[in-house]
Amino acid sequence: MPISLHHLIAQFAIEPVGTSIAPWGRGLINDTYVFAAGERRYVLQRLNDRVFPDPSRIMANLARLGAHPIPPESVGLRLPPLIYARDGLPYVRDAQGSIWRLLEFIPDTQTLERLDSPQQARSVGRLLGRFHRWASELPLDHFEIVLPGFHDTPGYLARLQAAADRLGEPRPPEIAEVLAFVAARIQRAHLLTEARRSGRIRPHLTHGDPKLDNLLFSVHSEEAIALIDLDTLQPGLIHHDLGDCLRSCCNRRGEATAETLAVRFDIELAEAILHGYAEEMRGQFGADEIALIGDGIWTLPFELGVRFLTDHLEGDRYFKVEHRGQNLERARVQFALAADIERQEDALCRAIRQAFG
Repeated sequence: MPISLHHLIAQFAIEPVGTSIAPWGRGLINDTYVFAAGERRYVLQRLNDRVFPDPSRIMANLARLGAHPIPPESVGLRLPPLIYARDGLPYVRDAQGSIWRLLEFIPDTQTLERLDSPQQARSVGRLLGRFHRWASELPLDHFEIVLPGFHDTPGYLARLQAAADRLGEPRPPEIAEVLAFVAARIQRAHLLTEARRSGRIRPHLTHGDPKLDNLLFSVHSEEAIALIDLDTLQPGLIHHDLGDCLRSCCNRRGEATAETLAVRFDIELAEAILHGYAEEMRGQFGADEIALIGDGIWTLPFELGVRFLTDHLEGDRYFKVEHRGQNLERARVQFALAADIERQEDALCRAIRQAFG
């Protein structure tokens, strides 16, 4: 482990490190480490400046969120406390200019590789709803855009088209197949962007990445109690947040499977998440916003598939990969999930009506 990590940690206002510093998590973007100091555990992260144009904006947003006048615990929500450096800043810069942040590890929690019951799923929906309701109390214009173009589905499609054009003809069969899948769904992929542009739906403060890996569950009850990894916190559409949560939680085969024919969208888990979310957010949505929830749920796996496919065509420059072709495999999984959502559209629409009716 590089000795520089100890030097970085010493600049934060905590006790000396008491254990070894170990890599942690399955994230595809940031470098993350965990260690103990005194009686507490901490998470040290280097923010990826190849992904985020100005990581200091992330830290400014987290500091503003941390200054919320209502403690998140008072509404049944836990977020990782941000540890400030000894110079008063919410981060430390290393000699190369990279930003490192330190978060307190939330005790008595665990991540889950999959949801095993509707009860767990309902608690996930409640947790996300509590976060959105709590965050809505803050002025939206106080928060900066940390990732320009994030969830700009038409923008992602344009970039994919450019990458496909550079590939030329004839295209390999495995690429032609997924490009045809995308081309057949272009119109629907624009719906949320057009609805926001026309004012049918309005922006909110969003988490940006509420996938299953970023939810912490109690080790005592297996109830979802905490949200982590708030790098993408910024103004956006809560349809994207809700859709991303269901995309991740309702794919029981996981995102790393190579068996795309076995990928299924679990409608029972989706119903439970939607009902839990609506318990916290009922009354916060207008008719147009409710009408587009299903499109948001479909859009997120489709959009992520487009991003994985583009990264594959561009040489794997964004998402970390273990082997060439992994981003293409990931894209196929997401497209299979979007296709299964299409097959279960009627049941999903009924679940939305029942939850928000």
